[in-house]
Amino acid sequence: MARLTYDELIKKHLTILKSLKTKSGLFLASKKGLSTGYDKSWLRDNFYETIAFEVIGDWNTVEKTYRAILNVFLRHEDKIDWAIKEKPKEAHKRIHARFHPETFDEFWEEWGNKQNDAIGCILFRLGELEINQKRSILKTPEHTRIINKLVKYLESIEYWSDPDSGIWEEEEELHASSVGACVAGLKSVSKMAQIEVPLWLIRKGEDSLKLLLPRESEHKFTDLSLLSLIWPYDVVTDEQRGKILENVEYHLAKERGVVRYKGDHYYNRNPDGISEEAEWTFGLSWLAIIYEKMGNKEKVEELIKNLITIDTPEGMPELYFSNSADYNENTPLGWSESLFIVALYEMERLEEKTIG
Repeated sequence: MARLTYDELIKKHLTILKSLKTKSGLFLASKKGLSTGYDKSWLRDNFYETIAFEVIGDWNTVEKTYRAILNVFLRHEDKIDWAIKEKPKEAHKRIHARFHPETFDEFWEEWGNKQNDAIGCILFRLGELEINQKRSILKTPEHTRIINKLVKYLESIEYWSDPDSGIWEEEEELHASSVGACVAGLKSVSKMAQIEVPLWLIRKGEDSLKLLLPRESEHKFTDLSLLSLIWPYDVVTDEQRGKILENVEYHLAKERGVVRYKGDHYYNRNPDGISEEAEWTFGLSWLAIIYEKMGNKEKVEELIKNLITIDTPEGMPELYFSNSADYNENTPLGWSESLFIVALYEMERLEEKTIG
């Protein structure tokens, strides 16, 4: 494939992704006006949506988004203070995972608001930006204060043994992907001089991960979310990475995406919810990025080819229905757009290394 084709695809999807950015700097999960409610801002989605801008070097966009996220936390600082004093028993008393993109208000309908990975991922990126990219997002004493409180928040909720709703915002279990995100986040901000992270707090999570992996949870043998522990978090051993990839590809990888987990009811074509699970498009990009970093060009080319096939004029859908060319209305999904851009960009770099 010609290099220009990659450039054109990247340009197309950057334009689509930028259309989801709001005045505050936060990104919507998908386009406005959807009946599914995806015209809101999730912490986790913003984390993944901004990675595309990191790889192309658009630091203004990245920094504006993360300063908006810091303002979200400051807006709800009293709630964080209460949670630090006493571990919240009810989900609505936790730090919420989604907010109004302009007012930064929480949404109060019933939701799986116990999502520890959403805190871990933000801490992870703040540390990475300052230490590895020399991009300090913490500009005021208030910024430093709130991040130190997030560390205390993870301590208060005992993240290493705390059942949460996880990335998919569903049943509460102890999720390896959530524990791993918190471990990565704490390790990352611990490198920042102004942030205090007790070593034992990280070790508690690492010990928990050893017991959980390669499973995602007690009831999930494998799960798409486990890929996050390989990239971007890099908190698994080579052996664990191999097992996670083996399980995800054998049990979950499909032609148009990756199933989140066996028995997933969300957009399942079977009324009984048995098999016929939806195929999530960003799963293919996620695998491509991982294999790019492992130097497996042949595997990456195969995945990129599949991704180009499932692309639509509107952008990357959230998912395709099982064994079907039909996709759901959450199109474009910002998370899918971003990971596709990253996969394309990294593929270019991989080709340059091969040619060189």
